[in-house]
Amino acid sequence: MNDSFKIAGEELSSRLFLGTGRFANPYIQNEAIAASGTEVLTFAIRRVNLEHPEEDAILQHLEGKTFRYLPNTSGASNAEEAIRIARLVRATGLSNWIKVEICANERTLLPDPVETLKATEQLVKEGFVVLPYTSDDPILCKRLEEAGAAAVMPGASPIGTGLGILNPYNLSIIIEEASVPIIIDAGLGSAKDVTEAMELGADGILLNTAVARAKDPVKMAAAMKFAIEAGRLSYLAGRIEKKRYATASSTTMGYFTSSFQ
Repeated sequence: MNDSFKIAGEELSSRLFLGTGRFANPYIQNEAIAASGTEVLTFAIRRVNLEHPEEDAILQHLEGKTFRYLPNTSGASNAEEAIRIARLVRATGLSNWIKVEICANERTLLPDPVETLKATEQLVKEGFVVLPYTSDDPILCKRLEEAGAAAVMPGASPIGTGLGILNPYNLSIIIEEASVPIIIDAGLGSAKDVTEAMELGADGILLNTAVARAKDPVKMAAAMKFAIEAGRLSYLAGRIEKKRYATASSTTMGYFTSSFQ
């Protein structure tokens, strides 16, 4: 089934975005990337040697393979820092796409809504393809879209918690009202979580910890790939309505009856 989608005019066939952090070693990282089928890789700029990105410990192991890179501004605590990081990335020629990630609280790592919106507005003006990581606030997500975000990335729950989707109602409203792709980012821990997110109508999923810290990251990457496909198909197929009482799968008309002495 051809079920591709577009971000900023670029067509993507895989709906899984994969983070490159927290893997035990580069070999497992590469095997997981291959198993996931992803086309988009994200990584924290603070972990990359911007003076020689081709020699970086993350990127050098991907040589010869074609990916869309989505650098993120993890570590930025305000809009000014995020904007500076984005400019540095573009100057290297690494990518014009940027994931705005601004977390003012190191304990919760929840995104700062005010600073995220400010950074998105400025970076869009400068010609970046901006994908902001944000909370599951429908109003804020709409404001980010109006600011020019190419896609909006609300979290299902706090980064790295594996708590899954805490507020399916909010996410469903965000998806329903959006006219740009919605990528569920952060907090998903299992294939079940991913399927649920896709059944809500999400356009894609961004994962890192759930794969990198699984007992078998390669198998988990494959599981997440299939979960996205299953959830997407389920969403397109349209689930039955939930009811309070049972409904027989066959009617009583035409039943064979007999009496016994």
